[in-house]
Amino acid sequence: MKHTKLLAEKRKVLGKKVKKLRREGIIPGNVYGKTIKSQSVQTKQDEFLKVYAEVGETGLVDLTIGEQIIPVLIQNVNKNFRNQILHTDFYAVNLKEKVKAAVPLEIVGEPKAVIDKVGLLMNILSEIEVEALPEELPEKIEVNVERLSNIDEQITVADLKVPAGVEVLTDKEQVVSKIAELITKEAQEEAAAEKEAAEAAKAEAGEVAVEGAEGETTEAQASQPEGAATQPEASKQPVDAAKS
Repeated sequence: MKHTKLLAEKRKVLGKKVKKLRREGIIPGNVYGKTIKSQSVQTKQDEFLKVYAEVGETGLVDLTIGEQIIPVLIQNVNKNFRNQILHTDFYAVNLKEKVKAAVPLEIVGEPKAVIDKVGLLMNILSEIEVEALPEELPEKIEVNVERLSNIDEQITVADLKVPAGVEVLTDKEQVVSKIAELITKEAQEEAAAEKEAAEAAKAEAGEVAVEGAEGETTEAQASQPEGAATQPEASKQPVDAAKS
């Protein structure tokens, strides 16, 4: 297995003073492990980001500190709300001892249910915990969702295919991906359009009713003899009562 290389230096700046390092493009960190004494280190931000993008937290890194080369896994990458890295750990591993790591899941393909517009794909898990020798840790695990064709069909951790020598520690019954009822943006827009059309029709019907009432009033006034005064509503009531 290929080991990516990263250069680090022993760090003398500690505590709150590390803010100055970050402003200078340097990431503070620590190296620790079962067989070595924990020590403070620092790496150049651009070099670290390049390596981290390539190996994540499952790829082996040969961390060079002076004349010492330590095989490590990158762990505990702390970021602020701006997504800027504040600190990272490097876990020194024994290549002959198994380690635990979180391996990311990669969704592959498009479900038949989505193609046929039967349902919507929901991805529940983004990673699983595994145990393996450092050099056998997979960079990622693929999840092929093409076979999902109906509502409530799902893929669980037990369905995942992992390389030989890798033990999955995450609960086998946990759902990775599933098909849920279809609630798409198109459906939402269609429902909104229907509601708007219904409200417009209702408003138009109201306008027609008002216009009809006004038309009836105009016709009634026109049918009265010329010069005759329109009788107030109050004076009409006794006449109507007498008729009844």
